[in-house]
Amino acid sequence: MKVTVVGAGAVGATCADNIARKQLCSELVLVDIKEGVAEGKAMDLMQTAQIEGFDTKVIGSTNDYAKTAGTDVAVITSGIPRKPGMTREELIGINAGIVKGVAENILKFSPDAIIIVISNPMDTMTYLALQSTGLPKHRIIGMGGMLDSARFRYYLSQALGCSPNDVQASVIGGHGDTTMIPLTRLATYMGMPVSNFLDEETLKKVAADTMVGGATLTGLLGTSAWYAPGAAGAFLVESILRDEKRIVPCCVSLNGEYGQNDICLGVPVIIGRNGWEKIVDYKLNEEEQALFAKSAEAVRNMNSVLSTMAV
Repeated sequence: MKVTVVGAGAVGATCADNIARKQLCSELVLVDIKEGVAEGKAMDLMQTAQIEGFDTKVIGSTNDYAKTAGTDVAVITSGIPRKPGMTREELIGINAGIVKGVAENILKFSPDAIIIVISNPMDTMTYLALQSTGLPKHRIIGMGGMLDSARFRYYLSQALGCSPNDVQASVIGGHGDTTMIPLTRLATYMGMPVSNFLDEETLKKVAADTMVGGATLTGLLGTSAWYAPGAAGAFLVESILRDEKRIVPCCVSLNGEYGQNDICLGVPVIIGRNGWEKIVDYKLNEEEQALFAKSAEAVRNMNSVLSTMAV
């Protein structure tokens, strides 16, 4: 198997590190636009091979996509974060051009690749990748829900005083501070509803903390997080290449599911060798369905910006 990670920044490099150490593929290509960065990080990773005990071959490339030929799964992390004073439209405009160009270059040499999108705004970039490439919808996956769910499980575990591994919890909807929906009703601790252990006020705080989880880290770090986003990207790569049939919240194309059409939004899907294989119906209650519709409206408004741009 062969994997390509585009963008050798903190998220991309962390994703590549996880993929290499887990030996998910025989060859891993790290691509970046900045001269020498991908090559340097690939060399650095390879120098951990003996220490970590992996045999994955890691190579770097400065914008030479010929080296990515034969890629099975490509992870797109490239793009810029929103800066002070930058409008949403400006962020979309810049990152849309980057994501579209990357997807086209990947498919030029690897027409059968499955594409995972991490670049922000993630829901809109996933929608753009689907629309611009014309790929079957099952081969375009946005990573956001996996990351948001991991953060939800972290905050629940902190409130419960337990390991995050003992908690099951999902976040659906958009990958944004006001568009994500932590499903507290369906969250469990060792198979039991978390509401058996936490009162309503605590659960509301956990949900609120989850929704601003990324912004909280940005405030502490002065930049976007990278360990969890990179690990989440690698988790999806693993789920695909090992055909694990895991149920993972991901941003995918909806065609009537959850009452939505012509949009990419976070829902639980079964992930396997063919990409996302089936959307799972969580059977939302009336309140949750209303929140999902509101989230879709916000994401659709953001997607509308694409129609005003030449990308």
